[in-house]
Amino acid sequence: MTAKSAAAAARATVYGYPRQGQGRELKKAIEGYWKGRVDADALRATATELRRTNWRQLAEAGIHEVPTGDFSYYDHVLDTSVMVGAIPERHRAAVEADALDGYFAMARGTQDAAPLEMTKWFDTNYHYLVPELGPDSVFTADSTQQVAALGQALALGLTARPVLVGPVTYLLLAKPAPGVAADFDPLTLLDRLLPVYAQVLTDLRTAGAEWVQLDEPALVQDRTPAELNAAARAYRDLGGRTDRPKLLVASYFDRLGDALPVLAKAPVEGLALDFTEAAAANLDALAAVGGLPGKRLVAGVVNGRNIWVNDLEKALATLGTLLGLADRVDVAASCSLLHVPLDATAERDIEPQILRWLAFARQKTAEIVTLAKGLGGGTDTIAAELAANRADLASRAGSALTHDPAVRARTAAVTATDGRRSQPYPERAAAQRAHLRLPLLPTTTIGSFPQTTELRTARADLRAGRIDSAGYEERIRAEIGEVISFQEKTGLDVLVHGEAERNDMVQYFAEQLTGYLATQHGWVQSYGTRYVRPPILAGDISRPEAMTVRWTTYAQSLTAKPVKGMLTGPVTMLAWSFVRDDQPLADTAQQVALALRDEVNDLEAAGTSVIQVDEPALRETLPLRACDHPEYLAWATEAFRLTTAGVRPDTQIHTHMCYAEFGDIVQAIDDLDADVISLEAARSHMQVARELAGHGYPREAGPGVYDIHSPRVPGADEAAALLRRGLEAIPAERLWVNPDCGLKTRAWPETRASLENLVTAARTVRTELSAS
Repeated sequence: MTAKSAAAAARATVYGYPRQGQGRELKKAIEGYWKGRVDADALRATATELRRTNWRQLAEAGIHEVPTGDFSYYDHVLDTSVMVGAIPERHRAAVEADALDGYFAMARGTQDAAPLEMTKWFDTNYHYLVPELGPDSVFTADSTQQVAALGQALALGLTARPVLVGPVTYLLLAKPAPGVAADFDPLTLLDRLLPVYAQVLTDLRTAGAEWVQLDEPALVQDRTPAELNAAARAYRDLGGRTDRPKLLVASYFDRLGDALPVLAKAPVEGLALDFTEAAAANLDALAAVGGLPGKRLVAGVVNGRNIWVNDLEKALATLGTLLGLADRVDVAASCSLLHVPLDATAERDIEPQILRWLAFARQKTAEIVTLAKGLGGGTDTIAAELAANRADLASRAGSALTHDPAVRARTAAVTATDGRRSQPYPERAAAQRAHLRLPLLPTTTIGSFPQTTELRTARADLRAGRIDSAGYEERIRAEIGEVISFQEKTGLDVLVHGEAERNDMVQYFAEQLTGYLATQHGWVQSYGTRYVRPPILAGDISRPEAMTVRWTTYAQSLTAKPVKGMLTGPVTMLAWSFVRDDQPLADTAQQVALALRDEVNDLEAAGTSVIQVDEPALRETLPLRACDHPEYLAWATEAFRLTTAGVRPDTQIHTHMCYAEFGDIVQAIDDLDADVISLEAARSHMQVARELAGHGYPREAGPGVYDIHSPRVPGADEAAALLRRGLEAIPAERLWVNPDCGLKTRAWPETRASLENLVTAARTVRTELSAS
């Protein structure tokens, strides 16, 4: 096909779409089901209607081929485990008794069975459920869900393409099941898994699928020759079968690198590549292999992970370069639109001119359609859209919001000594022990406590004008008083104020910093039914006034025990926001760090002796390629130190991280120079404690003994067993006892019971240590 005919054939498509609905209908239906207010048929009806609404929106916008299989009740990787029959033995009976309840049991756990481990989907803030596999794993095909979704779309008269997690990525994301040797490699199960995928593909072809997309984002990471050979074998096997649909193998989030020649040679009909995060690298690599003659190329030229309007002319130039490198070039977002909110037009509190800078899922869909139209019909066919786009880009570039001379002067004045504590850790530790006088194995929590119905009602009443700020603050004081009282009665050693005043750990701060925009309806799925509204980091950042001091000092006035000041760290403020794309991330991180440094210093001046600066996103934001790690980790750790280094030696700095593969960044954790770190460890059975010990981590650490992402209450014996396992790696004088994460999403009954058991476990193990 000539470049001209490839352009004329251009079509618009997407890989996935937000699942929740305009009013988060899916969240409400699922949580209603868990509470017994919604039955299974009503939940399924809600899901059916949401899928129908999504597909119709896409088709009416001009998308030529809609995705199916991207919708999920909880997580698409968990759906894949169900599809291939990879059900943990402890959940098998529940799944056999009731498929839906068993599915949620794998995701959330039950009182008798722990859930699957949860961690981040590559370098995003989306969490997936980690498959558990072993040498005895048996796979069986169950394509019911995938076939049903395809059938629903086809019945609406739509052209539909099922989207599945590819077999290589699925195995690379998996971990050894409990009881399996830690060095077991799930990729050794590939030959056992491929016939199951082949059966699913056959089922989808029989159901009417012309194309099926197999997502292989794991191939954009550094891969060994053995892993690349496995990918080649997988697609040689699947592509060589005759009873299958056409195959589109998709990658995203980075450059495909050494995997590109492997997939280009594979007997598949198409590839989908990311031309936003790694446009130049993927273009060069594609040219180097001679293009994709006779194949379909889906070009992800619209950023699927950020919310800024696309530079349409730049994207068209990229698309024009791709013409002639494939038999057919289609236009798409760089990845699933799952990672952005649904519709920017729902925002009423953002200035109209600024709103024109923003593109959520529906606006990105329109951009994709416009680009496909321009690629096929020439720029004259989209002249009006191009002119409007140029004006929007110029408006943003010239806005006073994006450039604050005072902020830039302050960052320019930063020196290396600003990011260094005044004394080395051993001297600080001695000063802190003398000042805080904590027991062996001190107990604490990560920060947030359950947000009660009364508190949520008060927040809604304040927004609606039914109460004034004085009435709302009275409710906050009451909540803080209850939280402090509970912690003292339970026997916790270092207390928190519970964060009653905070709607979200990033949004709360963003709303008080200049340069940020907040949305009212910009919900994005984090995991399961947990949705967040990432704020928009639009301009230069500064802190007009103290943000947390008043509530922290109020809580401290209620107790003689130390109360932690609680802040969100600079890297997490970036990772859990939609960041500006007009300057390096390192520059933005430095601006945020300086604003937070002012808050840390004010907390200390107000008498706060323990200050926690959470950085759960430090690992999440790690680039996917190892060659990019050093630069990122250098500015990320420097931003944390810039935030925290201005305090006295006897002020104890904590940090917290959760739900990521921390073994990859142990040196960076060390480089933060925090006095205490708390980390998720319950679902991974203290793996992080062993990783810290293997590195020789010299400071204090609190690997979690209570999994807060499950409603189950761990018994005191269970928590004590985890604590003893932690002591195998970390000396008692440096070990803290705490949950995995904050308690905001939990209910009070389970929180009370779990924390009481946690304190009991700590006391039991203290007694054992004193007797030994």
